[in-house]
Amino acid sequence: MSYAEVYLQEASEIIRRLDTAAIERVASLLARIKADGGRLFFLGIGGSAANCSHAVNDFRKIADIECYAPTDNVAELTARTNDEGWESVFAEWLKVSRLSARDALFIMSVGGGNVERNISPNLVCAIQLAKKVGAKVIGVVGRDGGFTARAADACVIVPSVNQETITPHSEAFQALIWHLLVSHPLLKEHQTKWETVTK
Repeated sequence: MSYAEVYLQEASEIIRRLDTAAIERVASLLARIKADGGRLFFLGIGGSAANCSHAVNDFRKIADIECYAPTDNVAELTARTNDEGWESVFAEWLKVSRLSARDALFIMSVGGGNVERNISPNLVCAIQLAKKVGAKVIGVVGRDGGFTARAADACVIVPSVNQETITPHSEAFQALIWHLLVSHPLLKEHQTKWETVTK
């Protein structure tokens, strides 16, 4: 088979193995946060940070949920990284935003964070802050889900089907899952443009 055929076969296997019950738990939790007037804070690093920016747009515009991504403010992100350190960059941002029990973190990550291995310790710090103030934690993560999966109130783990393509599949399926969520009847408030255009 060609590489494209193998890659897409892997993607098909991931879809087959996704835990739809976990996705529905995320949708239900998001609906509760929305009903309570809570906010979503999307946290991700690298490609996941870019996914967070896109997700913020969709959840605000389609689902009418107030949400933000700290990585969208590059000036504050780099200032805090330089002055306070990478590990605390998200937690300190969330403190200024007065993260509360009505709010939730939405983590998008390949590994989910692991302090012992110094992998995304900033996600771990943010989740620990969320737990301290009573905010919910939602995750869409790859591999074994890391700290996010262990601490989350609702989490979807993107199954690993090939050790060589964990990152691209994890980040691609973050997009598939958040698009599913903003289209979900529990959350969707507004029709998207191309579904309203008549021929």
